[in-house]
Amino acid sequence: MEIPSESVFSRAFAEFAMSELPQRVHAATIKMYLGSRIVCHISRDGTKIEAREKRAKKPKKEEAARPKRKPGRPKKGEEPPPPPPTRLERQAAGMPLQEMLDDLPKVCDRGSKKNSKGYSESWNGYKLHVDWSDGGIPISCILTSASLHDGQVAIPLAEMSNERLDTILYEVMDSAYDAKAITDHNPRGSEKKELDPAKKLRYRERSTAERGFGRLKDEFGGRMVRVRGHAKIMAHLMFGILALMADQLLCLIV
Repeated sequence: MEIPSESVFSRAFAEFAMSELPQRVHAATIKMYLGSRIVCHISRDGTKIEAREKRAKKPKKEEAARPKRKPGRPKKGEEPPPPPPTRLERQAAGMPLQEMLDDLPKVCDRGSKKNSKGYSESWNGYKLHVDWSDGGIPISCILTSASLHDGQVAIPLAEMSNERLDTILYEVMDSAYDAKAITDHNPRGSEKKELDPAKKLRYRERSTAERGFGRLKDEFGGRMVRVRGHAKIMAHLMFGILALMADQLLCLIV
């Protein structure tokens, strides 16, 4: 069998990306092999994905659609109109999963994030958000703009994981997910509370995400993205996720 030419491979890859083939294969495989198992911990986190493309221009902020009122100080007893709901509030109100995914920004822009050593780093590109199960198996993946806050992807990721797995006991996240709609023990800007010994051990499971992202980038092509555009970059990363998932599932089965 002859190896396809670069042009043929490029057209095939573009078709895989547009049809979301690797995402569908990943979801079906997770349901088949882990759907009925009890998953003790889901470790949720995001990682930077550098891209070789120009940043999209920031769109002008549209004025919030509020009822108009007379300028000046409001009359006694008159309350100002409430602000429109935030993305997180809309998600928590019961927005369908597909609408949540469509609402997330997916253009290339500039993001910043603290690394595992606590230092801030910036990059041009995207951010990959993943739910990792025990054993470093990627359960759900979402690629967004680099500037998007991690907390705005928590509910869509949770919905995706709950659709693929029957039983999840604990979801473990860091302080980036500090919102009322998302459970977080130590929100930023407040006094840190001490965890009991059992919860301390459970909280350490977050290192599963760091190890998983490290393997994805060092062993499965996550650090060498050469394609452009959200769809193609997601396909590139998902082929790496598929290989990583297969490798971890073999360890689990054996």
